[in-house]
Amino acid sequence: MKTATVREVRQNFGQLLSWINAGEEIIITLRRKAVARIVPTLPEKSKKPHWPDFKARQKALFGNKVLPGNTVAEERESYQW
Repeated sequence: MKTATVREVRQNFGQLLSWINAGEEIIITLRRKAVARIVPTLPEKSKKPHWPDFKARQKALFGNKVLPGNTVAEERESYQW
């Protein structure tokens, strides 16, 4: 954890920003007392769409029966998005 005074923040904000991007936490001080804390944000979760498990659904509906290819395609098309 790094510390910086208010004056250092004003004069060297670019340097502090590079520390934050590197994952450092910074404590801002004013007259030797901590007044603020700057922490890097958490990485965003990927926004992958949730796809249903068609194979599991097919097995639940039809069991282990062998289906012709058209039946599976029709089943996929009937799924409500």
